Amino acid sequence: MTQPLKLTEAYRTEQRVKRRFAEAVRQFGLIEPGDRLLVGLSGGKDSLALLELLADYRRRCPFEFEVKALHVRMQGIDYLTDTSYLEDMASQCGVTLLVRTASFEADRNSRRTPCFLCSWNRRKQLFETAQAEGCNKIALGHHQDDILHTALMNLSFNGTFSTMPALLRMRKFPISIIRPLCLEHETDIAFLAKQHDYVKQVKRCPHEKESRRTEAATQFEQLCRFAPEFRQNLWHALLKEGKLVETE
Repeated sequence: MTQPLKLTEAYRTEQRVKRRFAEAVRQFGLIEPGDRLLVGLSGGKDSLALLELLADYRRRCPFEFEVKALHVRMQGIDYLTDTSYLEDMASQCGVTLLVRTASFEADRNSRRTPCFLCSWNRRKQLFETAQAEGCNKIALGHHQDDILHTALMNLSFNGTFSTMPALLRMRKFPISIIRPLCLEHETDIAFLAKQHDYVKQVKRCPHEKESRRTEAATQFEQLCRFAPEFRQNLWHALLKEGKLVETE
């Protein structure tokens, strides 16, 4: 016998994701009337979910705000995304997609890995495009797992208690960085991606599994098994110490 729609796992997950999204916006003041958002659309499941959730939130929101998306093609990295699919997704969400190309050269400094250089140049493109398009906020698709993994990495390797904040106000630019997925669990985003049949990247980046972030994710899972309350405790510690809303 088919379950009623409201009892299905897909329905419950989607409602939970939308509820957490709206709560993140409210709790951290991420979106305000008249905002002009630029979404960093990489083509991965997280950025695609962010695009869809922003479109849904905008339809239900009592005030108006604008959304544009940017996909940055990075030369010199052996990966491939389906830009036509991203354009279709953006169009379905009522969002204009901008496509820019960037590149970088190998650096002799071993600390400046391809992942670091790629990320740095993508962010540069995001800021330049946001300013050119008159956007006052850049929306990134980092979820709660990303934020907690970063905190664990910084504590382990840098000896600092810090992370990627849900809201980062920039002093040098009239731009803020927001992470509306900050309350979402990666498992829910992955489930949503499967339900919505997101098309995966044609060819994934060969450096994806080489970073310390992968190691941190494994350590995080082990800590959660050791202490099931670890996720919530680490999140509340970041919240209590003011690490989720910062000015840089």
